[in-house]
Amino acid sequence: MTTNTTKPGAANPLWGGHFDQGPSKVMEQINQSISFDKKLYRQDIQGSLAHARMLIAQEIIAAGDGAAIIAGLEQVLQEIEEGRFIFKEALEDIHMNVEARLHEIIGDAAGKLHTARSRNDQVATDLRLWVRDTLDYMDSRLQALQSALIARAEEHQATIMPGFTHLQTAQPVTLGHHLLAYVEMLGRDRSRIKDCRVRLNESPLGAAALAGTSFPIDRHMTAELMGFDRPTANSLDSVSDRDFALEFLSLASICAMHLSRFAEELVIWASAGFRFITLSNSYTSGSSIMPQKRNPDAAELVRAKTGRIAGNYMALLMVMKGLALTYSKDMQEDKEPVFDTAESLLLAINAMIGMVEDFTANKEAMHQAASGGYSTATDIADWLVKNLGLPFRKCHHITGRIVKLAEEKQCQLDELTLAEMQSVESGITSDMLQVLSADHSAASRKSFGGTSPENVAKAIKVARENYL
Repeated sequence: MTTNTTKPGAANPLWGGHFDQGPSKVMEQINQSISFDKKLYRQDIQGSLAHARMLIAQEIIAAGDGAAIIAGLEQVLQEIEEGRFIFKEALEDIHMNVEARLHEIIGDAAGKLHTARSRNDQVATDLRLWVRDTLDYMDSRLQALQSALIARAEEHQATIMPGFTHLQTAQPVTLGHHLLAYVEMLGRDRSRIKDCRVRLNESPLGAAALAGTSFPIDRHMTAELMGFDRPTANSLDSVSDRDFALEFLSLASICAMHLSRFAEELVIWASAGFRFITLSNSYTSGSSIMPQKRNPDAAELVRAKTGRIAGNYMALLMVMKGLALTYSKDMQEDKEPVFDTAESLLLAINAMIGMVEDFTANKEAMHQAASGGYSTATDIADWLVKNLGLPFRKCHHITGRIVKLAEEKQCQLDELTLAEMQSVESGITSDMLQVLSADHSAASRKSFGGTSPENVAKAIKVARENYL
């Protein structure tokens, strides 16, 4: 196979006079980023408008030229949003595409816009703005998911189901309590979003290529115009930092992991072996050969997105790990992982909102499962401690013998007779029999953070106050 190394006769005019020949076709392909960084168009123009207004205020460019630049940028924004703008790969990236079109609209005055800045600080600014906008939207969607979970938790605050450890039946819990566990996880995800937003909310604009600029710019003005808290403090760090993008990918990976765990539970709960829930046709698919199938594809795809999102995090981490200060073209690889992660995670969040609102709980199947598997064994041990004053370890041993007796008889604990239990521990009375129901077990867990319906009702109120 041969590689096309034919060079165009003219160099890219935006590169300056140092280049007298254009790039090879392969160079054009590997070097261009407009195919994906055009997503930054709004943020790029937002930054350029702030920069232009600062240049006017500082009398670095004439007011007339500045006014023409601002009007031209607003026209470019309108053309892009109306789908009339033609993106050109030969112009490499969103910055040059916008500037080239600006030149077509207002002429040579467009060249003054790039005074006292570089594409290095420009792209760092654009990406920070884009990530900030995405974090705000992501936070609103996670809040919507919390709202859906809280609503279903209220509906099922007394619905009994088995709680699991090692995917083995452990103790009875309430479905409302189970759903609220994910509300707490998502609350921490939202706190990570807020933390990330605080750290990234500094403006790199004005750092120029790497060393700052000799022009009398006002970086505090441009930072304020773009809604940043302050300008970044070090010009070298400004253009070479991408830890805000890594932090975004990290928090997205943790959030995706939480969604994946819940998606896995929905898959399990919807299976024939559990029958805890039913998902409607809106979030399931059929089989091309087995007409009886209802596959929980939406949940499975949410689960699968986690690998993709975590992979994006590792990809950018590996890009950045060996880069000396300051900017290297490697950093062009920062955008696709960020864009793909945002798209994938938001899709997963929206799918999860839909499934939470959609599923129908099979209360009978849940209750039956919660009543099996000797799930109230701990309640026997607790009763022995409270009523006989025995050490818990001894009560644990006694309960284990009672469970073994039930296993030998192939029955549940509440199917044993009082005499059979007394054969293991003579101090057991008929009062103990009332603790053997799944309902009583769940209702008795009133410690703070416990699963009782009474607690769930209180937790729902607090969750609404904290998160909605």
